[in-house]
Amino acid sequence: MNLHEMNAYAIAGKVDELNLISLEGGIYLLEARMHGAAYPLSDTHGQVFPLRSVEHAREVLEAFPELPFNLIHTSVHDEMCGLSANGEDSLKVPITLHTGG
Repeated sequence: MNLHEMNAYAIAGKVDELNLISLEGGIYLLEARMHGAAYPLSDTHGQVFPLRSVEHAREVLEAFPELPFNLIHTSVHDEMCGLSANGEDSLKVPITLHTGG
C-alpha cells in the first residue's frame, strides 16, 4: 500500500492503528493495521518504504488524521540464538503521531 492509499484509508476511518517497526540497523518500517491484517507502506515501485527515524515517520505522516500510533521494537535475541522469533517478544509502545506545534 502506498502513502496515498494509506492516507485515504485513514481518512475514511478504516485504519485501526499505525505501527512503526524498529529493525536492527536503524531501519523503521511502517504498517497500517486494518481488520487484524498488516499492510506495509510501499514506495511507487511496490518496494517496502524504509524510514530513518520516528521523526521521519511523523514527517511522512503529517497529513494523516490522528490515529493510534505505536513504536514496535522487535526482539533480536531469538534470532541471535538461532531460535525462531515470535510476536510475543516484541515491545509495543504507544507514541504520538503528531508533535505539538
